[in-house]
Amino acid sequence: MPKRKIEPPADQIQEILAFLENQTAQHKPKFLSSIPIHDEDDQWILPSALAAKAEVLVTGDKDLLDVADEVTGLTITDPHGFWNLAKKRPRK
Repeated sequence: MPKRKIEPPADQIQEILAFLENQTAQHKPKFLSSIPIHDEDDQWILPSALAAKAEVLVTGDKDLLDVADEVTGLTITDPHGFWNLAKKRPRK
């Protein structure tokens, strides 16, 4: 099946962006993760998400996506995977 670009209407995009901005937390962890990340620039991203007790880390970064199965308590997915997760969740 060929990949299809997600193109929601502009009002939905604004709603999604507002939702994501309200869910954003920035935490600086004290230690790097024991899970090795190849890209030095990304080494703080995973422990920051874990320190923030994030439920989902949405990224297009291959190094972070490659370790997704090694991380417990955090779903690491690409934007398309997040879209699929969001469609399954009931709205509050």
